Amino acid sequence: MDYYHISAEELGQGAKIRLEFPGDSPAVFFEMAQDMVRTIREHNAAGAKTVFICPVGPVGQYPYFVKMVNDERLSLKDCWFINMDEYLTDDDEWIDASDGLSFRGFMDRVVYSQIDPELVMPPEQRIFPDPKDPDHVAEVIESLGGVDVAYGGIGITGHLAFNEPQEDLTVEQFAALETRALDIRPETRATNSAADLCGALEDMPYRAVTIGMAEILGARKVRLGVFREWHRGAVRRAAYGKVTAAFPATLLQNHPDAVIYVNDVARERAY
Repeated sequence: MDYYHISAEELGQGAKIRLEFPGDSPAVFFEMAQDMVRTIREHNAAGAKTVFICPVGPVGQYPYFVKMVNDERLSLKDCWFINMDEYLTDDDEWIDASDGLSFRGFMDRVVYSQIDPELVMPPEQRIFPDPKDPDHVAEVIESLGGVDVAYGGIGITGHLAFNEPQEDLTVEQFAALETRALDIRPETRATNSAADLCGALEDMPYRAVTIGMAEILGARKVRLGVFREWHRGAVRRAAYGKVTAAFPATLLQNHPDAVIYVNDVARERAY
């Protein structure tokens, strides 16, 4: 199937992952924020915990989320946010939170510090994968009864979090990968350096720690947002291509409740 040439009007027809089209990028981010707030509100009303896997990319949903939480006076005290990943030094230490690339620093600056202290969850419920204790994420998820929603995006190599392609693995082997430290692919470093460092490739980390495909695919729901021009190709391959460890997002075709929110730019034909 020549899926790269699927038109904007045809995109979604026969897709193996549900695609939704909220509109422009702000509409995609607003939809993701609404989904977060709606889930927390419902769980709070039922006296239940809320467990999210959260990305730093996309990030446009967070200002909407913060405003909704503060305006609604929505308590996050029974929420656990498990972040997907973090950059590492060459010695496999977290980069410093003060570094502009740090996902830990981003979440503190843009999310946690912006929510009313009476509403925000305590620090121990804000979890990042740790290269020194990679099993901790799975242990937390198991103790909480699973992840309610995994939010995220799709990387240039099809990666979810920093689960880069591993063409030598079967789909089943790749789906079973858990939290770990790993090398970042050159394509990912180049794309991220263009987006985050104005192309200063030499300053991009070579290593990262990431939650595994097992944690993402184990979530009861997966909600992704795509919004860049090159996402035109990525979303088409994810939703129509062969399921393969060579393009990790294709594994969501086997997930029972996965949705990709596609903006008007990414909806257009790839080429």
